[in-house]
Amino acid sequence: MNTVQEIKQAILQLPEAERESIATWLGNGSDTDSSYVVNEPALAYANSPASPLLTADEYLEFEQTADGRHEFVAGVLYAMSGPSKRHNRIAVNLVAAFHGHVRGGPCDAYISDVKLRLKVGYDDVFYYPDVMVACQREDASEYYLQLPKLIIEVLSPSTEKIDRREKALNYRQIATLAEYVLIAQNRPHLEIQRRADDWRPTVITSLDATAEFRSIGLSLPLTQIYEGVP
Repeated sequence: MNTVQEIKQAILQLPEAERESIATWLGNGSDTDSSYVVNEPALAYANSPASPLLTADEYLEFEQTADGRHEFVAGVLYAMSGPSKRHNRIAVNLVAAFHGHVRGGPCDAYISDVKLRLKVGYDDVFYYPDVMVACQREDASEYYLQLPKLIIEVLSPSTEKIDRREKALNYRQIATLAEYVLIAQNRPHLEIQRRADDWRPTVITSLDATAEFRSIGLSLPLTQIYEGVP
């Protein structure tokens, strides 16, 4: 293959799962490429005004009384738009299933009102993942986690690139994280990235299929994940 057109034709002949894997690989970039570690521009989030740099403590104090939620990367606030009903339904379905499964054990399931705090280089970062499961008791704060085992993001048009690139790379730095899952809200489509598989994605696109969340020992049919989603 010597031309771009020939490469495109070869890719189009691959099975859908392999095309999705290539797309994810191209979207993520190389783990050693520093250009993919910097956060996306503020415009990738809804209504993200320019703001002076804040400390982590100032951000946490501001967020307690702020109207709406803000993620925080290297001193900068990023306002988050409200989720769609589809987005919310998928997250609620997952948290309900996870809560019932882990109840009584060492793990807890959390929905997007709980922040995740991590350190990327010298920078403090706070995200609001759509769903998290943590299996280690943390006493650092009532308002954020640092050691999740499972993270799920429900994809939205305004944040999909961030979820696939910036967040994927930053989440992998969390020592306790075993699985990172991306879920489409407008069609049946899951990508499960596992540390044990070197973060290579497993793609599931059929409502008749079952998603295996190995990190917590739970399998869910996609019909349950997408229940009530038009």
